[in-house]
Amino acid sequence: MQNASTTLQPRAERMPLLTIAALVAAIHVLTNGRYGFHRDELQFLSDALHLDWGFVPYPPFTPFVERIGLHLFGLSMVGLRIFSVIAQSAVIYVSGLMAFELGGRLKAQCTAAVAVALSPLPLFQGTEFQYSSFDFLWWVLAAYFVIRLLKSEDPRWCLAVGATVGIGLMTKYAIAFFTVGILCGLIFSSARRYLRTPWFWGGILLAFLICLPNVIWQARHGFISWHFLNYIHARDIRWGRAQGFLVKQLWLCTNFFSVPLWIAGLIGYLRSPRYRALAWMYLLPLAYFIAAKGIYYYLSPAYPMLIAMGAVMAERWLAARLRTVPRRALQAVFFAGLAGSGLYACAMILPLASNGPLKQFALHKNETLREEIGWEQLVQTIAGIRDSLPAEQRSSTGVLVGNYGEQGAVELFGPAYQLPPPISLTNSAWLRGYPTPPPSTLIVVGFSRKTADKAFVGCQLAGHNGDITVLKNEESEYHPDIFVCGSPRLSWPEFWDEYQSFG
Repeated sequence: MQNASTTLQPRAERMPLLTIAALVAAIHVLTNGRYGFHRDELQFLSDALHLDWGFVPYPPFTPFVERIGLHLFGLSMVGLRIFSVIAQSAVIYVSGLMAFELGGRLKAQCTAAVAVALSPLPLFQGTEFQYSSFDFLWWVLAAYFVIRLLKSEDPRWCLAVGATVGIGLMTKYAIAFFTVGILCGLIFSSARRYLRTPWFWGGILLAFLICLPNVIWQARHGFISWHFLNYIHARDIRWGRAQGFLVKQLWLCTNFFSVPLWIAGLIGYLRSPRYRALAWMYLLPLAYFIAAKGIYYYLSPAYPMLIAMGAVMAERWLAARLRTVPRRALQAVFFAGLAGSGLYACAMILPLASNGPLKQFALHKNETLREEIGWEQLVQTIAGIRDSLPAEQRSSTGVLVGNYGEQGAVELFGPAYQLPPPISLTNSAWLRGYPTPPPSTLIVVGFSRKTADKAFVGCQLAGHNGDITVLKNEESEYHPDIFVCGSPRLSWPEFWDEYQSFG
């Protein structure tokens, strides 16, 4: 058993998996320079300019990576997004590698890799740098290391699991639910014997030490991220974002034609005394997210491990039950459906075209792509408004923004127009405070007329942000007006406390 468990994947089987991952990476590299930065990316880049051990919406890993990206590539979308592309290429390869570790031959390995590569959520994770892009990788790597632990019966793999969980907790707190699934999976199966080894507790300690700087940062800031997450969760439920959780597992978290694979994989884990822990690693987070009304994509990183087992089971079942001709026919139907569903997902998710019907289709179907357009134009408009003010007024003019997308856009693109740093009350920017002395004139972006008049004196409409007749996104629909205002009606300290916001 020990010899079999330590067998390395043959080079002939590595190359097809690496080729699949490289092809997906190439598609992302060729298309990721279109449109613009997403509002979430602008927040990460803004925080990357103010590195710390924590931020209000998330731990520090993603801003840290993007600080490296800024140093290497500047404001290149292709360059900055390369880290997400690498992460998702690794997810594809490791998905095939899990199938190998579970006993699958080359066809099962390639099936798992292709099924993950052509699923909507993994496809999306390579189009932008989001904390979810890296979080996805840590979930998949943790599952792979658990498989290695259970297969090799070598408790030293607990250290790899612990290190991955620790990095995951420095990336996105949601991996905590997967970690509970891992712990319960070990407890509820014969693998509970590993809990008595020093390697298990070493893994626990390693995870804790890796995320300790963020824990200290949270303690120093009153665990502000806990308040942020509670607010965002309540808002998402209020906005209906938790609806359709189960249905969206079938066609957004995974390729629709891979559903039989991951269901078979779940059954396979439940039936396997050795690997049953992985079934609990899926079922427990699933039950929690259903009960807590989580958003559908929270669970998406758990599917590659199910798909890998399902591909192995399908390979064995087809070889044992069907003759050559019907087996090949069934495989042809499956792969054709997988490819067709995947191509539709590509057209909807990837920025394949710079213009024309394909671009219009993507913008119509994909709200996320619509949020990538218009940021530089917004900054140009703000600069034009600033330049229209009397010369004596410009020196004491600030730009106050209503959300983190506007904040990041002004902070990143504003220096080219000699704009001052943005003043923002949202998320981590609120912690950084307002300038001293504060400006006496404010260009106010992201506020409604009613809110602007309530918060500031002497507001006058000065311009517009976006055009809803051309493109309907959050900025053009909900924040179309830009105002020139005087000082806040409250004192600056009172205003700062009163108008703090999460977003």
